[in-house]
Amino acid sequence: MEIFKPEIEGLLVITPKIFKDERGYFFESYNKEAFAKIGVSCEFVQDNQSFSKYGSIRGLHFQKPPFAQAKLVRVLQGKVFDVAVDLRAGSTTFGKWFGVELSEENAKMFYIPRGFAHGFSVLSETAVFAYKCDSFYNTGSEAGILYSSKELGIDWKVQKGHEILSDKDKSYPEFNKNLKFF
Repeated sequence: MEIFKPEIEGLLVITPKIFKDERGYFFESYNKEAFAKIGVSCEFVQDNQSFSKYGSIRGLHFQKPPFAQAKLVRVLQGKVFDVAVDLRAGSTTFGKWFGVELSEENAKMFYIPRGFAHGFSVLSETAVFAYKCDSFYNTGSEAGILYSSKELGIDWKVQKGHEILSDKDKSYPEFNKNLKFF
């Protein structure tokens, strides 16, 4: 496994060791002991999967405490641009974001600890996105930030005018550094 640690503490980009031969490939996408060695010791309790078309932007989502979630995300088919925004009060990188391209070709995984908003945009014709969560989804603690918040300035890498969002994602408030999220 190869680990990249972005400048925002706690985030990890994980590239698994892939074994290829004439049949195809094999890799271990999760191993509790191996992940504990790199600092990911949470217990995942829920797996989610989504299918989306080009231009879809899902996010920026988070769950408020006590139902905050750490996530381990990856792409099963297609390509996405995945983003995490630091919402941790007192963090030196509060309000900063990091993005990484995840695809079926690169097999990269992105670990996002609690205290972050998360979202992704679909860059391929379609994408199947999978993620593990360390806390169960709770409707009452669901929250979000507007994907196009000027203060964040995220380039979602989707051609202008081709963005597809849910009404809920369009209705989230702009990011404001004076708000307390966690």
